[in-house]
Amino acid sequence: MMRSLVFLPKPTLGSLPLSSSKATRNRQHLAKQKSIGVTSGSQKFLGNQTFLFASRISIYRRVQDSSTISAPVIDDSSTMTSTEEDTDNIGILGSDPGLEPYKDHFKYRVRKYAEQKALFEQYEGGLEEFAQGYLTFGFNREDGGIVYREWAPGAQEAQLVGDFNGWNGANHKMEKNQFGVWSIKVPDSGGNPAIPHNSRVKFRFMHGNGVWVDRIPAWIKYATVDPKSFGAPYDGVYWDPPPSERYQFKYPRPPKPKAPRIYEAHVGMSSSEPRINSYREFADDILPRIQANNYNTVQLMAVLEHSYYASFGYHVTNFFAASSRSGTPEDLKYLIDKAHSLGIQVLMDVIHSHASSNVTDGLNGFDVGQSSQESYFHTGDRGYHKLWDSRLFNYANWEVLRFLLSNLRWWLEEFKFDGFRFDGVTSMLYHHHGINTGFTGNYNEYFSEATDVDAVVYLMLANSLIHNILPDATVIAEDVSGMPGLGRPVFEGGIGFDYRLAMAIPDKWIDYLKNKNDEDWSMKEISSSLTNRRYTEKCISYAESHDQAIVGDKTIAFFLMDKEMYSGMSCLTDASPTIERGIALHKMIHFITMALGGEGYLNFMGNEFGHPEWIDFPREGNGWSYEKCRRQWDLVDVEHLRYKFMNAFDRAMNLLDDKFSFLASTKQIVSSTNEEDKVIVFERGDLIFVFNFHPENSYNGYKVGCDLPGKYRVALDSDAREFGGHGRVGHDADHFTSSEGIPGVPETNFNNRPNSFKVLSPPRTCVVYYRVEETDLVSVNETLAAFTGAKQEDFEESGSVEDDNDLQTVEETKKIV
Repeated sequence: MMRSLVFLPKPTLGSLPLSSSKATRNRQHLAKQKSIGVTSGSQKFLGNQTFLFASRISIYRRVQDSSTISAPVIDDSSTMTSTEEDTDNIGILGSDPGLEPYKDHFKYRVRKYAEQKALFEQYEGGLEEFAQGYLTFGFNREDGGIVYREWAPGAQEAQLVGDFNGWNGANHKMEKNQFGVWSIKVPDSGGNPAIPHNSRVKFRFMHGNGVWVDRIPAWIKYATVDPKSFGAPYDGVYWDPPPSERYQFKYPRPPKPKAPRIYEAHVGMSSSEPRINSYREFADDILPRIQANNYNTVQLMAVLEHSYYASFGYHVTNFFAASSRSGTPEDLKYLIDKAHSLGIQVLMDVIHSHASSNVTDGLNGFDVGQSSQESYFHTGDRGYHKLWDSRLFNYANWEVLRFLLSNLRWWLEEFKFDGFRFDGVTSMLYHHHGINTGFTGNYNEYFSEATDVDAVVYLMLANSLIHNILPDATVIAEDVSGMPGLGRPVFEGGIGFDYRLAMAIPDKWIDYLKNKNDEDWSMKEISSSLTNRRYTEKCISYAESHDQAIVGDKTIAFFLMDKEMYSGMSCLTDASPTIERGIALHKMIHFITMALGGEGYLNFMGNEFGHPEWIDFPREGNGWSYEKCRRQWDLVDVEHLRYKFMNAFDRAMNLLDDKFSFLASTKQIVSSTNEEDKVIVFERGDLIFVFNFHPENSYNGYKVGCDLPGKYRVALDSDAREFGGHGRVGHDADHFTSSEGIPGVPETNFNNRPNSFKVLSPPRTCVVYYRVEETDLVSVNETLAAFTGAKQEDFEESGSVEDDNDLQTVEETKKIV
């Protein structure tokens, strides 16, 4: 019988500890968080245990007499007037009764959030004003001079030094106020700034033991390193270009897409040559490729400055500075403006879960043994991530909140980013950071003393700020634990993200490719893994990201075809069985992940055409080589190589969503997972998807169920010759439906569907069917072909530019074989 999906299927129990599938993020590894085999949902837990929440209540220096207040409500548009009234009406509990035993937890964190916002109102003018710290801290022009401010309570004395004063701070001593903020005003000289644009500067201070140290200003907007000096520390750079050199944005932000189709990219490694690519080269050479494949969003990795290139950008040293390896801040603005001109939104991969442990060029250098309330980080073990070799923020600290929230606003307003993908959210949510912890779906795992409520409140504040400043922003959480409410609005008591990454999906595919023969693939398990997500919390699905391609692992294409990719990809010879299988499954794996796995889709740069091998950043272990830290675009550009087939199919499946908006559809019904036939049939929107994973069997007259009666035709066919297939499915054939059973009585229907039609389903193919309206005279396949041609022309002709988000539910049927 067909049923509505109110809660998730029970996730797999006994999952691996998080640390078992996570590379350490230290300076000896390439490193970043990898996913585990835990689905992003949670089983309903109805126990009556008493919830014990964290008892730490922050008392800030300047507001220590205001720890108990009557705070405003969490919903900015609400008419409620008190925290008490607000916390008695937590909307998220209504969508999942299994959360009711944890009402006290939700009330506690909602109250802390509301109280924190009230403190901002009382002392800073509100959350949005509080998040403009960059207008006060760091370097700013004020009344005929440059004012520099730095929060450094641990410093005993302080000076500003740099090229402008010959690195002698004797005449530029700074003064400290009662909140630990040091400041100095440097008057203009002869009508010109005394600190020249693009000149080096540092904060010199003496700490408790009398030692003087130089540090890069925490709010610095540009940082560089001498490329001729190996291992040299970075220098802060005063960045204030004259009007003639400032980039002026020319294009408005594009409209928010119904569903994000995200191209995950790393600017530095985007060149086909073994070197670091620039922002401008990426804008002119790579963005047209992204547009040609009909992605509507690009997610940029490694934007925040990081001194260690091989950290993939995850060991951030300077949070307000764009990585200088690829150019200047103005060059990055050019890239973003170019993307907007092409109708592409730009997200930043933002890292607020931890910071580099570097002392000389990172925030860690401001930690000189002071207390946690006078530092960016927690003290002791709580302030250090032992697997990542990095420092952990104190989210209860007033100035840390100012720094991080201002950081988000800075990138939104100064650079016109359209949103963020928050990295390492699992580490933020729990005091154990997910280390040696398995998440089985039991709600006790999410709401206990292990929950870091300070971090939860920070994320609520961050999402509230982002959506207040930019209502159409897209904000994504990288969380492997499946925290309930992560993807629900703040005013419901949720954490406020728009999407979470469906991190279990790529692990499932890697498990199948590594450990299972094709005959052992389970259609039920594949379907369950793809559809197992929380009701009303949207997901970004992906078959592989940068995680799956780092050294020591392989791309899906390389798993499938391995060494034969070096010799068997020429169209001038017949494809070997390995290549034939590899290309077919590459298309199927990515497409079923997109179509069934979430409400958005992500692909990492190059994987759309089956990029071979792996990513290996220059490091001592490979002789500092860039050979595998690049993208071989020539592989897809050469007409006689088979990479073009995978790329063409990637373009076509994105175009299919562009035409039918199936990713944004609330209708998702799996009608058949046939283990013997190795066939999965499902509906997404009004499209019918038929995936035949059988390695040999072709089914002629295969009966598939559908909702609406009428005439159906092929919308997309992975077996088409333009995608490297054999052209066995007729695209002009009309498929007329037959009614099944008694209307309105699902158990009498075929696979619980009221209508059906018959199709040809060749082995290792996926075919999508659309319902033809009476007025339809042109096949959608021809339309897609036209779109594809137009996109290719757009790509070839692109030049450089000058210097209903309603709640979505997932419907499901019981799978009847």
